[in-house]
Amino acid sequence: QVQLVESGGGLVQAGGSLALSCVYSGNIFSISYMGWYRQAPGMQRELVARLNSGGSETYAESVKGRFTISRDNAKNTIHLQMRDLRSEDTAVYYCNLGIVTPQTMVLLDKWGQGTQVTVSS
Repeated sequence: QVQLVESGGGLVQAGGSLALSCVYSGNIFSISYMGWYRQAPGMQRELVARLNSGGSETYAESVKGRFTISRDNAKNTIHLQMRDLRSEDTAVYYCNLGIVTPQTMVLLDKWGQGTQVTVSS
């Protein structure tokens, strides 16, 4: 069973910073991509940042220059460093992995439970 557990969300004033972490565990054969999504109330879930297996990074236009995604392979952790936060960044943030397990050998999309980020103006 593969699990993703996010942490680091909270309440922050506009202009402040937060760092999110996602620890993944379980029997994973390979990882194709890892990233962060967010969903604000009444809105669709949207991509925030993504790391592909080749090392390329993708960011939503609204967070470019403010958010940074990174990984720590030794700790099975994905990070999202967020700075200069704005009220429109308020959302539940979800960790996402595209993985292959030895049992299935097919690409599976895995999600964490989400962590709330609230930016007060």
